[in-house]
Amino acid sequence: MPPPLLEKSFNIAGPCKAETDYLLPPTARFNMPEIMQMIRNQRYFVLHAPRQTGKTTALIALMHQLNAEGEFRALYANVEAGQAARENIEQAMPAIVASLGRAAHIRLKEAQTLSLAEQIIKNSPPLTALTDFLGRWCAECDKPTVLMLDEVDALVGDTLISLLRQLRAGYADRPRHFPQTIILCGVRDVRDYRIHSSSAKEIITGGSAFNIKTESLRLGDFNENDVFALLQQHTDATGQPFTSDAMHQIWHYSQGQPWLVNALSREVTQKMREGRDRRVAITAAMVDEAKERLILERTTHLDQLTDKLREPRVRRVIEPMLSGDDILTVPEDDKQYVIDLGLVHKFRGGGLAIANPIYKEVIPRELSLNAQDSIALEYRPSWRTPDGKLDEAKLLEAFLAFWREHGQPLFRSVHYTEVAPHIVLLAFLQRLVNGGGTILREYAIGTRRMDILVTYGEQRLAMELKVWREGRKDPTPQGLAQLDKYLTGLGLDTGWLVIFDQRAGLPDVEDRTSSEVVISPAGRQITLIRG
Repeated sequence: MPPPLLEKSFNIAGPCKAETDYLLPPTARFNMPEIMQMIRNQRYFVLHAPRQTGKTTALIALMHQLNAEGEFRALYANVEAGQAARENIEQAMPAIVASLGRAAHIRLKEAQTLSLAEQIIKNSPPLTALTDFLGRWCAECDKPTVLMLDEVDALVGDTLISLLRQLRAGYADRPRHFPQTIILCGVRDVRDYRIHSSSAKEIITGGSAFNIKTESLRLGDFNENDVFALLQQHTDATGQPFTSDAMHQIWHYSQGQPWLVNALSREVTQKMREGRDRRVAITAAMVDEAKERLILERTTHLDQLTDKLREPRVRRVIEPMLSGDDILTVPEDDKQYVIDLGLVHKFRGGGLAIANPIYKEVIPRELSLNAQDSIALEYRPSWRTPDGKLDEAKLLEAFLAFWREHGQPLFRSVHYTEVAPHIVLLAFLQRLVNGGGTILREYAIGTRRMDILVTYGEQRLAMELKVWREGRKDPTPQGLAQLDKYLTGLGLDTGWLVIFDQRAGLPDVEDRTSSEVVISPAGRQITLIRG
């Protein structure tokens, strides 16, 4: 009796397989005419994209396609085995050569590559082992070779230098005695292979170690039609539909980031009890719940993303974006690095924005985590009325009490010091979210403000945050005018303007924190909070 048919699923771990996972045609994400032209022209190039965007799936599919067409011999191999050796070339290079021999044995059914790898490891010095292996391996085949090396940027220091230079050493011998084309794959472009000495921690070389590359290609995210097509595969296979609103909500939250698309879809169809019933249509409300669950679970993908926030190059870009400051003085290399990581994307006009609404929520939540953990338990949701509504007056009272007692000490727990007031306020408001509300944050670059929309059931409370820094004018008039525009767009009559005064020589936060009702230029009653 044949085994029962396996229901496919949305994959969030490792390369996708057509027999088990919902999968868009992987090579359709490439510009195949461009790829084939570079291969036929014997070019070496780089393919990079953020983690978990489908790089490995696409490369393996490209390997199968090239081998099926018969013009080339193509091999995909992962060189991450060399990472464990760090800068120990004597250990790293044999591990990499062994990985290549094993990959050719498994993927191309070339049994002789195992013994070839053993011979090279035994007889060639580490500084030439990779060049020697590839030269011998290519010479034994009558077809030109296309080699795809994944996780190259996981290697560090001398190991990475050695790999790049050994590839460069064999470049002139292609295509008969070295790969005709080599594709290096990783998160970063080769120009960002920052190679440090372990002792001095200084950059000792960079992309110049691989100056034979012709192009750097970036694997893009899904577009809106891609997302809908992937969701339709589930409907076709199971009969379970996604409502139109649900499909658009998945697109909205993910903006096509492949892991987020699959993670949201997996959450609503496999992990949520209601969604596991294939007779139940997936709704936008279910997608909203799935988004919250992903964020609260701090899944591996999101945890890796937030780990990057600690890097100085990332901080130099993200911190001014959070505070609404200009990023004109931020080095272009840093901006491009954060784009390559997938944290931000660039508009056609050149501006930057956080890549998607989920990252918009994750970044400030993670930055405020220490502050959240430090908030005393007595700050429970006392702002909830007996009928479950938000009591804005009690929320204001609770915030002022919290700020007077804990605002200044909590600044020291925030890694991004320039936006410490913003982060501490968000940590306080997170308790509102945990009590059933939501927070929508908008980063208005160049306006020195952050806009926040708190929703609690059908109630909405809009806030604008501004910082009064040393040497600047009181931001209150500008803040009121900006808040008017924000409220007009939301269709609201009132809101909060929060001014964090960071000038020197001021009284303690406990003494200077206050609130009053003022009238905006448009005649709205605004709660002005100074702290």
